[in-house]
Amino acid sequence: MKHSDLFEVIIIGGSYAGLSAAMALGRSLRNVLVIDSGKPCNEQTPHSQNFLTQDGKTPKEISTLAKSQVQEYETIQFYDGKAISAQKTDLGFEITSEDGQKFNSKKLIVATGISDEVPDIKGFKESWGISLIHCPYCHGYEYRGKKTGIIANGDRGFHIISLVSNLTNNLTVFTRGKADFTEVQREKLEKNKIQIVETEIEELKHQNGMVESLILSDGKVVNFDVVYGPSPFTQHSKIAESLGCEMTEMGHIKVDQFQKTNVVGLLACGDNSSMMRSVANAVYTGNAAGAMVNAELVTDRF
Repeated sequence: MKHSDLFEVIIIGGSYAGLSAAMALGRSLRNVLVIDSGKPCNEQTPHSQNFLTQDGKTPKEISTLAKSQVQEYETIQFYDGKAISAQKTDLGFEITSEDGQKFNSKKLIVATGISDEVPDIKGFKESWGISLIHCPYCHGYEYRGKKTGIIANGDRGFHIISLVSNLTNNLTVFTRGKADFTEVQREKLEKNKIQIVETEIEELKHQNGMVESLILSDGKVVNFDVVYGPSPFTQHSKIAESLGCEMTEMGHIKVDQFQKTNVVGLLACGDNSSMMRSVANAVYTGNAAGAMVNAELVTDRF
């Protein structure tokens, strides 16, 4: 790649949100560098659904096509590597890569995604994103009417239980300990004939990521076609937080309706800054971030 003394925009993260931002900027003739380590959070997911024109394609198919289209814009360059730190400068931002290279830009878009914190249950990690899923909108339709388990508890668990109950009447909830539902929530679960199991899970039995059963700590084996396992997450990168970006209570980067953070010249998009975790939302927020950065550059010069 050709090194530039000062890029107009650096985008950290080259998956759906980052590529969408890059396309918007490339179409505005902006000098852009996309830094990407090639480790998307959905690399284990076999199919991506609920995205117009690409429904059922693999995540790799979608991102490969997207990158090939973005590469057609001559003002966009790519750097294959991991950004590990950043600092504010008089001109904007300086980004340091894992191999020690430094890149400078006027504006910065962080599209780094999130990392799931999977529980220490045998078979969980190997099935994650395949038939152990987190989102009924992304994958629920394919398992409609199937025997379904949900590993969840509390308010967040109740929310996903209510969504999944629209897709199947054969539903069991595993709280992995004492159930933490309000009296009203319990009444609704009972009304909808949803069983609560508080026994700890020892293993998720599977074949190549396809769930077969849950093995409980009391030795009981319960067969399932699919299991939902919404898990806590952490930011895939600490760069935004290190630059002073405010975070939400849930751990997302706090942005306004234009994807702007509280740090001037720094925008965030994709899963790192939204509860709506989907390819479609990542593309939308990336496009918005790219347009807003271009508007800022126009204002700075015009």
